[in-house]
Amino acid sequence: MSIPTLFEATYKGNRYVGFGRARSQTQTLYCVDDGRLAAAVVAAKGSPATLEAAITASTEAVTVALDDPELSLVSPLLSTTGGNSLLSGFMGTHRKKWGGKTAPDGEFTPPKWFFKGFGDWARMPGEPLTVPANPVALIEEPEVVLVYVNDEQGYPHYAGYTFGNDLCDIGLHRKDPGYNPYCKLCDTAVAPLLFLAAPPRTVSGRTTIVRDGAPAWEGDFECGGDALYFRVQDMVDHLFSFPAVRRPGLVNYVLLGADEASFHDGFRIADGDRVVIEVNSHDVTLDNEVRHLAPVPLSS
Repeated sequence: MSIPTLFEATYKGNRYVGFGRARSQTQTLYCVDDGRLAAAVVAAKGSPATLEAAITASTEAVTVALDDPELSLVSPLLSTTGGNSLLSGFMGTHRKKWGGKTAPDGEFTPPKWFFKGFGDWARMPGEPLTVPANPVALIEEPEVVLVYVNDEQGYPHYAGYTFGNDLCDIGLHRKDPGYNPYCKLCDTAVAPLLFLAAPPRTVSGRTTIVRDGAPAWEGDFECGGDALYFRVQDMVDHLFSFPAVRRPGLVNYVLLGADEASFHDGFRIADGDRVVIEVNSHDVTLDNEVRHLAPVPLSS
């Protein structure tokens, strides 16, 4: 049975939502003002059918060719107010890094958490991922991304999940773990498709790093709940115990952690490499070029 999905896009200056996988040449889109989809998620209380009915029943619809140059995909539920969404995640969550899994009734010790940026820092497939000009050693990190919408009282409502590439400078982190906030200041790719279902237990895929038009490294990964040492609900409950992430109206994109990747195999990502992450279990692809960016010097 297929998982209900949605995606959002901008078209001719307006915001739209589409339902399904957008596989045909054209797609029916429904106009949504900023915040309307978020409000519908809260009101639907976890029902994909209720959510779709609320949007499609009383909203202007247009049919758009998917290759229309004026159609641009955006992160699901991303507010047009850039500071009203957060991208963050957990570190060291996979069983491979712990040698087992938390016992069902075991005491919960929270994993380390990091702040990645605002929601509008996320990049779509096909967009470049920029990093500082002289990274120590980059690593791609294919991850499940959970999406939550806070209601007017600050209570977080789970919307669904998507996938991301938490590109970061693991070499800088290993040089000194205290540098981890710097390590995370690299762009993150986030898929535009939102799966309207519980966090996935099983996710599998393959990463290919392309250099000069040819595969330079390839490797498999897993990132679903069954691959994690920690229980997903425990991690989420702990994160949302902090008032800072429960601001009314805030959208949270929460990365659940990554499997071992190219860095652990001795490979080093270079400027101009393309990182292609194929989430085979969900038929999702993230394809982004890595670019080193030297900022303009600050004036004295």
